[in-house]
This record gives sequence, structure tokens and C-alpha cells, in this order.
Amino acid sequence: MTDRLRRHFILTATVGALAGLCGLPALATSKAPRSILVLGDSLSAEYGLARGTGWVALLEKRLAAEKLSATVVNASVSGDTTSGGRARLPALLAQHRPGVVVIELGGNDALRGLPIKNTEDNLAAMVQAAQKAGAQVLLVGMQVPPNYGGEYTRRFAAVFETVARKHKTALVPFLLEGVANGADATRLFQPDRIHPNAQAHPIMLDNVWPVMRTLLR
Repeated sequence: MTDRLRRHFILTATVGALAGLCGLPALATSKAPRSILVLGDSLSAEYGLARGTGWVALLEKRLAAEKLSATVVNASVSGDTTSGGRARLPALLAQHRPGVVVIELGGNDALRGLPIKNTEDNLAAMVQAAQKAGAQVLLVGMQVPPNYGGEYTRRFAAVFETVARKHKTALVPFLLEGVANGADATRLFQPDRIHPNAQAHPIMLDNVWPVMRTLLR
């Protein structure tokens, strides 16, 4: 053993011993699991579903099956808007210190006829707050039915791509791809024709998963 290598081992042992004496954590030997914070509305909060059947719960199971070290915090609230998410996010970031933040909000803004500019500003503010806290961001897009009018429909769908491109975040263009626009969409929705049923949520996870897996790896 060279003198240089011997000094390295002595220094490492000394730091570990001092940490123990001072009540501090010793040098880590493995990476802690990454925390994934999901900030969404009823589409992520398992509205009308049995617990454990929504796409966020299925994400936890997929992570375990793929042996990816990550924990999931579902902070979704049914009925939430982008302004509500923006207000809640700072405390969630401070509490959970996530490595990845999934933002799935905006659908209720459209249902309430809120200005698209407000939705864009709120999404951008949430993305910036998460990035400033050191997290990667996955923005999950939404679309509205054609009965909202062609111009509004196009502008609303474009908001998510605009924010993702401007702030360099990962993007899932449409969470309900293959659900809302499928050949027999009605069978994938609850009786209210707004919320996807349990059959739809594995499809929703499959829309999110490729982008999420890339972020984690």
C-alpha cells in the first residue's frame, strides 16, 4: 500500500469516527432513493377509483418491478387548478425535497373557463420553483374536447408544449392519449364521462412511463 493510499484510508476512517461522535451521518455508501412528487388533480388523485388502482399507484408498482430506486409522493387533489397547485407547491418542495416533480394540472382551468394566459403563467411558475429546488420536472399535458371551439382547443393544448420548451422540461403531450381519443372512449370513463375508470389508468401510466424512465435513468 502506498503512503498516499494509506493516508486516504486513515482520513476516511477519521471522518467517519468524528461523524459518529458528533451525531452526524457517516459517509454514504449508497445513493438514497429518489423521491417523485406528483402534483395533480382528480386524474391523479384516484377520483372514483378503488385505492391503489390509479396511474400514480401503478407507477409505484412499475418502479418496484423495474428495480428503480424511487419513492412516490402523491400530492394530487381532486378539483385542483394550476393556481391551487402553485400555492401548494413551495411547502411540498420543502417537505419532500423531490428529485422529480410531475405537474399534472390544467384540466380544471379549462373546465372553469379560466384565461389560458393564467394557466401558462402558473405552470411556468411551478416549473421554475421545482427547478430552483433542484428537481427535474415532468409536465403532463391535457387537451379539451372540440366543443370548446377549435381556437381554444388548440391554444390550450399548446400551453404545455410552450412551457416545456421554454423551461426545458420533459413533456407528456396528452395524459389521456388512447383513452379520450380511443375507438370506444366511453368504455374507459366513469358514468360522469369526465373521469377515467380503472381500465384506463394502465394506459395513462403507459403514456407517462417512457418519459419517467428516461428521467430516472
